[in-house]
Amino acid sequence: MAWLALAVFAAILLAILLGYPVSLALGGVSLVAGYLFLGPAFMQFLPSRMLGIFSNYVLLAVPMFILMGIALQRSGLAATLMRAAAAAMGRTPGGLGLAVLGVGALLAASTGIVGASVVTLALIALPVMDEAGYRRSYAAGIVAAAGTLGQIVPPSIVLVLLGSVMQVTVGDLFAATLTPSLILIAAYAAVLVVTALLQPKAVPRWSPVQGVGDSADGERVSAKQLALGIAGPLVLIVVVLGSILVGAASPTEASGVGAVLALILLALSGKREWRDFYEVARESLRLSSMVYLILLGATTFALVFRGLEGDVFLVEWVQEAGLDQFWFVVALMVIVFVAGFFIDFIEIIFIVVPVALPLVKALGIDPLWLCVLLAINLQTSFLTPPFGFSLFYLRGAAPAHYTTGEMYRGVAPYVGLQLLLLALVFLYPEILR
Repeated sequence: MAWLALAVFAAILLAILLGYPVSLALGGVSLVAGYLFLGPAFMQFLPSRMLGIFSNYVLLAVPMFILMGIALQRSGLAATLMRAAAAAMGRTPGGLGLAVLGVGALLAASTGIVGASVVTLALIALPVMDEAGYRRSYAAGIVAAAGTLGQIVPPSIVLVLLGSVMQVTVGDLFAATLTPSLILIAAYAAVLVVTALLQPKAVPRWSPVQGVGDSADGERVSAKQLALGIAGPLVLIVVVLGSILVGAASPTEASGVGAVLALILLALSGKREWRDFYEVARESLRLSSMVYLILLGATTFALVFRGLEGDVFLVEWVQEAGLDQFWFVVALMVIVFVAGFFIDFIEIIFIVVPVALPLVKALGIDPLWLCVLLAINLQTSFLTPPFGFSLFYLRGAAPAHYTTGEMYRGVAPYVGLQLLLLALVFLYPEILR
């Protein structure tokens, strides 16, 4: 039976690699295998497990955070914030890159949606960096890296999903990732400044002709738009993340308040047409439906995998192999890192992590620490070719003269920094406290 469980796992991976939708591969293969090998009587447990997904209070935060991020992105406040930051920091060494990094960090802490952040930064920053004379690989690298911060900087959808799968309190997970997030942002900034000092021709200082708040076409941005562009994301961060960290609200409650605030900011930014709110609602519904479909498929897979005693087989195999906590976590990190080259982070969370969970419990590994390690590791999957999603977003939004090779070269140092952070948290877990 255990070998059948591994065969089901392999069949799902094969279906995904062949291009089938993740939710259908997870749910479809597992459903067929369950009825064939376990019988209809066993599969009667499935409806109650699916009902548990829809009644999971923590997972309600997912559609709320998605709505919050899309509303903020549609408001155009990020563009205003980017212009102001670029004009203010352009004359310092690596100033334009630091402005991109700062705006990326604010977007990550207020939206958590990587695709929206990368596209927004690429559309706004890359033309200005071209004008300033930045080497294209450097410009593409910082845009992709800054836009991907939403994977680890709370409130991150990845952290909510990981906390649900690993049975870790999301509030504790948000608090634990705060220090690693700040370390990573500081490391990015240090690399930018050092590169600017060592290679001033590749990362030149920028002397903007336009004033603070001027748009790319020379149109003056109003003081109201500028104030809203700066204050809006900061208010979201304080209200959403602050209320969670001080214990005033649960992540689900904070996500609901954040979604309402984001819609208010959308209206204040001048987007008052019903069409704007309709587009935000439609895109939020589409993304939320995708996540929940994958959740239902993952639930089906977990039920069948455990019914075939795959979890028991893996625990016994690890015990017979003599793997201790250290080497098991190392092996898991290597598997997740390599998998990130080929499959999406959601697939890894709902396929690889549930399989590893029984081993985590059997070996007595701290699930909070492991969640942070997995979050950092999964962030690299957005920047590693050939299927790095941030690279896909960047390719679609960048000017045509940016080559794919330049993008790959540009993100390489930031992947290295993420792996260094992974090693730091692995060796010194006390920094999470």
